[in-house]
Amino acid sequence: MYKILAIGNSFSQDATAYLHDIAAAGGTDTKIVNLYIGGCSLKTHWENAESDHKNYLYELNGSSDGRMVSIREALTEDHWDFITLQQASHDSGKSETYQPYLSKLSSYVRQYAPGAKQLLHETWAYEIDSDHPAFAEHYHNNQNEMYHALRCAYLEAANQLAVPMIPCGDVIQALRKTAPFDYANGGISLCRDGFHMNIPYGRYVLGAVWYETMLHGSIAENSYLPPEAQPDLIAFLKSSIPDLLQNNRAR
Repeated sequence: MYKILAIGNSFSQDATAYLHDIAAAGGTDTKIVNLYIGGCSLKTHWENAESDHKNYLYELNGSSDGRMVSIREALTEDHWDFITLQQASHDSGKSETYQPYLSKLSSYVRQYAPGAKQLLHETWAYEIDSDHPAFAEHYHNNQNEMYHALRCAYLEAANQLAVPMIPCGDVIQALRKTAPFDYANGGISLCRDGFHMNIPYGRYVLGAVWYETMLHGSIAENSYLPPEAQPDLIAFLKSSIPDLLQNNRAR
């Protein structure tokens, strides 16, 4: 069994929603836990860790029973294989907001879960017509500007920590150039509200990227079909995502 803990927010909630089911369809048993606070930044994660506050909704395999935990409580409840960290989406393209909080949080995680492999979960740019206040304030309502800013910030952070990055933002941005998901020209938006992922397709993409990156599964050979998804669109994603990941590795 692989055990994955995400210290995140609603964006890691999107990423982990289908991951357990995707892995199960591929014959891999998993325990997927997301620590959820909406919009939680690295600064707040570190402050919560330092104070050991039970501020996180504990989400297991895509659902929750309302249990609230601290980061330390989650870190010590099991022997984790992977632990993911991420910045809040609104600050994702502002590299100055990552440190010193990310390094402190990473050290804290290493203290309580020394055997876990840490990864950075690269979040994604908002939709072109997003009304999120940060989209205008920080990124001039420009999706490409936000994407390039966040990619640079995540790469810098990953290099500083010497940890791998889960390239969700890169894959999402590349898929936005394909006909089915070219929202600017009549395709489906990969966001459901301008910034959170579309259900089911956006969440499926994220789950697939985590599945391939961490568990080294083949999404192309995976039989999982999310509820209410069109089989032809899932087939398109299954054939596209591996190539996009390969292209990303070659960059």
